[in-house]
Amino acid sequence: MFDLTDFPILTILMILPLLGAAVILMIKHQDDAIKNTNIRRVALLTTMATFVLSLLLWIGFDNSTADFQFVESYAWVGQDIKYYVGIDGISLLFVLLTTFLMPIVILSSWESIDKRVAEYMVAFLVLETLMIGVFSALDIFLFYVYFEGGLIPMFLLIGVWGGLRRVYASFKFFLYTLLGSVLMLVAVLYMYIETGTTEIPALMEHNFDPGVQTWLWLAFFASFAVKMPMWPVHTWLPDAHVQAPTGGSVILAGVLLKMGGYGFLRFSLPMFPDASIVFADMVLALSIIAIIYTSFVALVQTDIKKLIAYSSVAHMGFVTIGIFVFNTNGIEGAIFTMLSHGIVSAALFLCVGVVYDRMHTREIARYGGLVSNMKLYAVTFVILSLASIGLPGTGGFIGEVLVLVGAYQYSSWVAFGASFGVILGAAYMLYLVRRIVFGELDKDDVKAMTDLNLREKIIFAPLVAMTLWMGIYPNSFLEPMRTSVANLISSDFSSISEQAKAQPKADAGGH
Repeated sequence: MFDLTDFPILTILMILPLLGAAVILMIKHQDDAIKNTNIRRVALLTTMATFVLSLLLWIGFDNSTADFQFVESYAWVGQDIKYYVGIDGISLLFVLLTTFLMPIVILSSWESIDKRVAEYMVAFLVLETLMIGVFSALDIFLFYVYFEGGLIPMFLLIGVWGGLRRVYASFKFFLYTLLGSVLMLVAVLYMYIETGTTEIPALMEHNFDPGVQTWLWLAFFASFAVKMPMWPVHTWLPDAHVQAPTGGSVILAGVLLKMGGYGFLRFSLPMFPDASIVFADMVLALSIIAIIYTSFVALVQTDIKKLIAYSSVAHMGFVTIGIFVFNTNGIEGAIFTMLSHGIVSAALFLCVGVVYDRMHTREIARYGGLVSNMKLYAVTFVILSLASIGLPGTGGFIGEVLVLVGAYQYSSWVAFGASFGVILGAAYMLYLVRRIVFGELDKDDVKAMTDLNLREKIIFAPLVAMTLWMGIYPNSFLEPMRTSVANLISSDFSSISEQAKAQPKADAGGH
């Protein structure tokens, strides 16, 4: 609809948050309250402007091609390493998810963050630039810089503005994710030496030796599995979520966890297809264990945030199942699940933030009967919980159904294991709703809690609307990714899809 060929929209999207951060650092005022208000306004306006500009990507995107669009390429380091960015139908959706959530994060921190406000907002704005960079980078070294750079602001957000054990949680988060990525860096260096290029499209076309693919795949897997996180390297996530400020949890669950799944789609499958097929059963087994194990762990949690954190690990298990069944339904379902989970989990963590701001506790037992005095909050919480379960009419349902269909096409046993996780998901989320929203309102401090204020209504309205939009009209999100997904599996994995279709369903235990 618009010709944006020569307009450096991706670069501007990455520069805008940095300009906002620079303006914040220059704000001076004798009155701290006025200064902090001005800082918040600049951060909000910056993130809103970034989101509005990112909508041009959606408007100008050509769904009919799998080629990268809005491409920019400039010399960066030497002759080979470039500042090379662009998006396809997969990365488009993750860029939009990032810019959509950022203004909501700033609004959610409006009152709860009153110390080091400038540094807090700057950390988020820098993080936004790095997240957009991850999903836009078409140079593998540039991707690595953005991918690892995001650790720094999130490390600070947890370590400075987190809870009582924030230092422990921040270092655990940093060390887990950094150690995995060191192996990826070694693999990146090897790929550059072998091919003489760092351009991701060229590397996707290069045929690496099957023996080499195994080691390269494992190196990338070490990084992406921790980032998602997959079982058993998931233990940093509950600690990080519990200790992080509400805004940090929102971005951690909403965007940062998706970088692992995006990495599998951008690197592991197209660059190392033979190794992906070899290790598929291992990934599927780990995914089913993650779904079932973390669901049982979620059932016994007494902390609201920790329960939702473990549910995130279970949902990411669905994502890895969808990716590694190598068919259209599975991969589209995995991407859709990441998008839906990005919205729903972010909103659920914001729900936790609402009651925490009023009661300063996340213990499930301290609440109950909120439907009596916080009706709007109760409705919002129930809608989002049902979306997390996968109720028809919500985004969660579409993603899970596509993944289950794709899993059944690959193996009935994989579909059965994932389906068991759906049942457990309903158990722990309904348990949470029953304990917090319903029951008797018999605690005086809970009776004194007030319903959502205007700022909180503004925060939740777009999140609930997006959740319902994804459930009612999913094609608006599936169409942009469809051509890119078809191109991803068209050559290297088409034989697996054909074998699965031809296999009798009564004997569909293998692939």
